[in-house]
Amino acid sequence: MKALTTFKVALLGAVFTASATAQIDLDTAASLRDAALDDDTGYHFVRDLTTEVGPRLAGSEGDARGVAWTKARFESMGFDKVWLEPVTFPAWERGVEKAAVVGEYSQPLLITTLGGSEGTRGVLEAEVVEFADYQALVDADASMVKGKIAYISKRMYRHIDGKGYGEAVISRGKGASMAASKGAVALLIRSIGTDSHRLPHTGIMQYDEKHPKIAAAALSNPDADQLSRLLTKGAVSVSLEIEAGWTGEYTSHNVIADITGSSKPEEIVLIGGHLDSWDLGTGAVDDGAGVGITVAAAHQLIAQGVKPERTIRVVAFANEEQGLYGAKAYAKAHEDELHKHVVASESDFGAGRVFALVTKLNDEYRKTAEMAESLLAPLGVVMGGNNATGGGPDIIPMAQKGVPVFRLKQDGTDYFDLHHTADDTFDKIDRDAFNQNVAAWATVIYLFANHE
Repeated sequence: MKALTTFKVALLGAVFTASATAQIDLDTAASLRDAALDDDTGYHFVRDLTTEVGPRLAGSEGDARGVAWTKARFESMGFDKVWLEPVTFPAWERGVEKAAVVGEYSQPLLITTLGGSEGTRGVLEAEVVEFADYQALVDADASMVKGKIAYISKRMYRHIDGKGYGEAVISRGKGASMAASKGAVALLIRSIGTDSHRLPHTGIMQYDEKHPKIAAAALSNPDADQLSRLLTKGAVSVSLEIEAGWTGEYTSHNVIADITGSSKPEEIVLIGGHLDSWDLGTGAVDDGAGVGITVAAAHQLIAQGVKPERTIRVVAFANEEQGLYGAKAYAKAHEDELHKHVVASESDFGAGRVFALVTKLNDEYRKTAEMAESLLAPLGVVMGGNNATGGGPDIIPMAQKGVPVFRLKQDGTDYFDLHHTADDTFDKIDRDAFNQNVAAWATVIYLFANHE
């Protein structure tokens, strides 16, 4: 262990008490960081998961195979304990999905059904009415919408932190029920994505039980542009044929792996990602990458023989995509021990480079996070603000119960080009950027697992 004076120099002049740093060796932290940059354990995890299992739609055969595959892979990596915890939810299935402009300008349109949507019960044909955004649909008189296909054409714009998603996704989440409340027979939306590829983006939607359940689908961005141009020429009718719906209850599992703490095994540093994916691609960036990054970060300690003071737990959460089911199940199953979760975080934003560490911590834990500043600087990672994160989607149920959280923010400029599309495949992951993620995660979890 290093003397306190060494810490003062290494940590850019920050002053910490001996008790706050006694278990932390900065040389060990730096070694974990540097080794991760050339270790492809996580990168190969994603390669093999997406190759050998492929899509992992919650409730599907791919879901079951993904759980079994991940459990076996975790066991092969040398964790002290690997186990499954059940997660039960309704299963949704996609079938036929077809759309076409009919009449003078007849042509096919590329769509994908939104997750949770009902079908059209045969071929449906109706005139389209366009709305610039969700609010325009809310404000519309029902007479404009009744008997028509409502079409929301709001475009999503790219940002490094993905904030454009939150501005646009309400169309997907609430659009169908709002349209149905005004008499629409179906909903089309511009894909919630930033690409210009002819690949539509799926994603979960919700019905308000007070209104009829109408079919809902997303147009690829080029097809949305095409439909909007056609509407400038006059009335346009579209035919839709969608087969989709809920098929019953299904039980999947959270896959959990522990490195048992050497002196405080009951205290837990929890990290992970979600194992499920949508069915169009192979779930590489969303969220095979998140599971691969976090399990590889924990594996760095195993590989280097570093025994953490606290338990480091990796969770591959079930069915995040359709409603955080695995996250809620974990928080409920472990409710009595959440107060012993020192900190929690999820990687669920692809595999772009980490550029900042943000936290929601009390003063004690925040001092530990600040120790990461000099260690993360060689990776190009800076300190972000406190009270600036929920830790990731699957961490929300724990954070709501008071578990401290952090997040390693990634460059998501291109993330929504791929998100929920057939283009979400392994070839889109950059190895060096992926390993930079692993290095940052290994550094931070070591600090939290060993602080006093």
